[in-house]
Amino acid sequence: MKKDKKIVLVGCGSVGTSFVYSAINQGIAQNYVLIDVNNDLAEGNAIDMTDAQAVLPTTFQTLKAGTYDDCKDADVIVITAGRPQKPGETRLDMVADNAKIMKTIALSIKASGFDGITIIASNPVDVLTQVYKEVTGYPKNKVISSGTTLDSSRLQKLLAKKMNVAPRGVHAHLIGEHGDSSVAAWSKAVVMGRPLKEFVKEGAITEAELKEVWDSAVHLAYQIIEKKRATFYGIGACLAKIVRAILIDEKCQMLVGTYLEGEYGVNDVYVSVPCIVGENGVEQIVNWDLDELELKEFKESAEHLKEVFKTAKEAIK
Repeated sequence: MKKDKKIVLVGCGSVGTSFVYSAINQGIAQNYVLIDVNNDLAEGNAIDMTDAQAVLPTTFQTLKAGTYDDCKDADVIVITAGRPQKPGETRLDMVADNAKIMKTIALSIKASGFDGITIIASNPVDVLTQVYKEVTGYPKNKVISSGTTLDSSRLQKLLAKKMNVAPRGVHAHLIGEHGDSSVAAWSKAVVMGRPLKEFVKEGAITEAELKEVWDSAVHLAYQIIEKKRATFYGIGACLAKIVRAILIDEKCQMLVGTYLEGEYGVNDVYVSVPCIVGENGVEQIVNWDLDELELKEFKESAEHLKEVFKTAKEAIK
């Protein structure tokens, strides 16, 4: 196994740079390359972040602006490039514009000879991850959408606040689309080691309150965008968590987007489900026994994404 790990970031906007800053603070890799259509932006961020090298608790070897040639020997590529989401716009509204951008990026990475794992966070993330996979032809386990990792983190935070416990004591997840049709898998939620349904039976939290928590988690991004035009710290930390799991072969369960071929009764679409993530990317899809309503809503979310992918496919012809 190669000792010195290398990460390439494509897209040096707020999301991408938040990811790299989180990664260098955690000592995830030894070498980083920043790629952006605006090379000055990549160079400026590289200089800015290397200013922290002398004071970080763990250091790195190199962090520089680069080109797609640098992708050839990378272990992981993280793609965050694309136009940002505008106030009042859904993630799916950006599909045609960002599908064209993703196709260009995918072809450039493929031409470099890259053979590692790609994590995509560009929106609409599930659709653009499928565009990337189809353009490159890379195996599905090596092409991963950040999916509902952030959505689930938001759900955990909000549920923890509602129940007055620490967020790390909450295991609750959103599945399906990274967006408005995501589904709260309450039947699998655990709080402080106890099934959430036990708290509902005891009256500690009501079904109505759970619906409020789901609604807040799903729409929190719109609130942030309205106030500061973009969300980036949360997703930056989530991307670092996914990449870390790959580089140290953590084999932990995460809610990431992967290509389904019959799992959960769904085919031919990228959508978020629980997966075991390790050095080979998505190493296993975990089949949860969802309740009847959750499974129905999950399938509807997946079908919605399949319809949107048709728009993306038309845009990149």
